[in-house]
Amino acid sequence: MEETVEATEEVEEEEGEAEGTEEAVEKEEVPEEEIEEAEEAAEEEEIAEVEEKREVEKKKELEEEIVEEKFYTIPLRKAWISPRKKRAPKAMRIIKSFVNKHMKIRTEVEGEEEAEFLVISNEVNERIWSRGIEKPPRKIRVRAVKDKEGVITVHLAEGD
Repeated sequence: MEETVEATEEVEEEEGEAEGTEEAVEKEEVPEEEIEEAEEAAEEEEIAEVEEKREVEKKKELEEEIVEEKFYTIPLRKAWISPRKKRAPKAMRIIKSFVNKHMKIRTEVEGEEEAEFLVISNEVNERIWSRGIEKPPRKIRVRAVKDKEGVITVHLAEGD
């Protein structure tokens, strides 16, 4: 007798759940789709706005930070005097010394210890090492940029 009572209670619970879920599903389906579309549209607009703001900020930062910009063609023929296995490292040292000389990097300022730094970008390094340690290019065209803080960054020139 206990089994029949438990079985009828389970059937009643299942019917109650089924009725409640059907009504809830029917009521939620239409608004969910509209809400999802509205949310997607809003997210796309927010993403577009954020990207535009970032681009504007990057341009402003680059314009504000650049104090001096110069283009140089650096001859690397002296690197070819070195032994074959030391040419690419020698070419990197030649680039550093050339930029130090022409951009007038100071190591110490009178009365203050304000250090200026030289940063060679990865693209320049990859160009020097592109053909291996034994065959660096004979010359390279670079763009040297000095910012407010005195940091000089060497990039490949446009179009190279």
